Amino acid sequence: MIEYDTLKGLRHTEWLVVLPQDTAAVYGSGALEVFATPAMIALMEKTCLMAVCDKIGEGNTTVGIAVNIKHLKASPVGSTIRCDAELVEVDRRRLVFSVKCFENETLIGEGIHERFVVDSAKFMSKLF
Repeated sequence: MIEYDTLKGLRHTEWLVVLPQDTAAVYGSGALEVFATPAMIALMEKTCLMAVCDKIGEGNTTVGIAVNIKHLKASPVGSTIRCDAELVEVDRRRLVFSVKCFENETLIGEGIHERFVVDSAKFMSKLF
């Protein structure tokens, strides 16, 4: 049995270059050709997933269960976005991350994202 609480404090970073398909206009979350909030949230979720995916045991993964995010500044197509995640709380299999996105050194988004550790096969078997 893995002690998930030993992972507290774990950090991970992912990068993304904003492409036309990452814009609010394409996502339908807005009308402008700027980095979409749903795309930013997806980057945040990916960063958290990647932080722990090889540390939670074979056959396990994490699923997103909550987001509380603020998108603070618009970013144009071509921008490079950095997402930093830190695992700040562990409650059995519930993992709580602090996430921040930056364009250069400017904070463009921040918040909390929660994930839950699940057995992949067992989780998928419950869908059918």
